[in-house]
This record gives sequence, structure tokens and C-alpha cells, in this order.
Amino acid sequence: MEFGKLEREIRIEAVPEIVFEVVSRPEHIKMWWPDDASFELVPGSVGEVVWGDRAAVEAITVVDVDPPRKFSFQWVAPAGEVPAADNSLLVTFELEASGSGTILRLTETGWREKGWEAAVLEEAFLDHERGWDLFLPRLQKYAPTVLAR
Repeated sequence: MEFGKLEREIRIEAVPEIVFEVVSRPEHIKMWWPDDASFELVPGSVGEVVWGDRAAVEAITVVDVDPPRKFSFQWVAPAGEVPAADNSLLVTFELEASGSGTILRLTETGWREKGWEAAVLEEAFLDHERGWDLFLPRLQKYAPTVLAR
């Protein structure tokens, strides 16, 4: 199996402007993905996503903010390092209007560049697949409940 790029595509019954808010703003992200999130919506901003009572904490670095089309961030850097292009994974949400809703395309890249041994790479990739397969349906249910600002 090739572990170069994790990809998912879903349709959401909400306009791209709403979906962009839901995938890029901490107050919405924590409603469908981690238990908490904090970062500024500015390229280069460093923040974190948190699960449980800080049982798992991942630093993130915001990369692209292009409302309502694209939001991306780096994460899963080595302990103590700020996520950057050369040490972490890149998650990208691309949004496209589709009738009254939105097609969301998620890609997560940088797997081979991590330099992990094959078994570690496979385990991490499959863990992220299971994670996105759990969390994206939550996003799909949550987004239509959010009202436009």
C-alpha cells in the first residue's frame, strides 16, 4: 500500500462560507474534532489541538487561509519542535460550492518525508485514516447547524 497521501472527499449541506468557518475557527473545530483548539487564523500562527484533559496535544502551524476555498495547517512534528514544511504533516481542506452545499476535499501529505520506518509509517497512516473517517462525518453533521455570521 502507498502511504504518500491520505485523501477524503465528502459533501456537506452547508455553503462554503459556513464550511470554511467550521474547518478553520477553533470555536467550531472543537465541536467536531479535538476537545479544544487554539490558534489565530493567520498564516504562520502556531497553536494547538487538544484531546481529553490534555492527554494528547498536537502543535499546529497555520499555512493557508483563503476563505471560503482553502485552509491548511502543519502538524505532527517531533516533540518540542514547531510544525514546519520539513518536519510535519500538511492537512489541507479544499472547498468547492456544489448546489446548495459544499464538496470538501481533505488531503494529508508529508508521510514519506517524515523518515519513519515502514511499520511506524503504516501504523500512523492507518491511525489517521481511522481518525478522519470518524471525525469528518461529525463535521458533516455539525456544519449545517451553524448559522452564517
